[in-house]
Amino acid sequence: MKKIEAIIKPFKLDEVKEALQELGVQGMTVLEAKGYGRQKGHTELYRGAEYVVDFLPKIKVEVVIADDQLERALEAIQGAARTGRIGDGKIFVSEIIDVIRIRTGENGAAAI
Repeated sequence: MKKIEAIIKPFKLDEVKEALQELGVQGMTVLEAKGYGRQKGHTELYRGAEYVVDFLPKIKVEVVIADDQLERALEAIQGAARTGRIGDGKIFVSEIIDVIRIRTGENGAAAI
């Protein structure tokens, strides 16, 4: 099993969710986040004063999937989240050792 953590622009959430649902991904966790990458934020002008916005609003999407779904899920997320502009985000993939469904006690792939 793999865990995908995708940091995306907030307005791309619905497209990413729909792309993953089309693949049959059943569950996901979504968190509001703030952060910056290479662009280190940006400068804005407000009432004649310039100020730096260090942390930009982002969305973190987490899904756990079977190994055989990984490549299709990564392609779906990239396709749905890409704008072609700086700050589109990142995707992190981790190995998951086990999953346990609290209600039933099921574990492994049956618990996803």
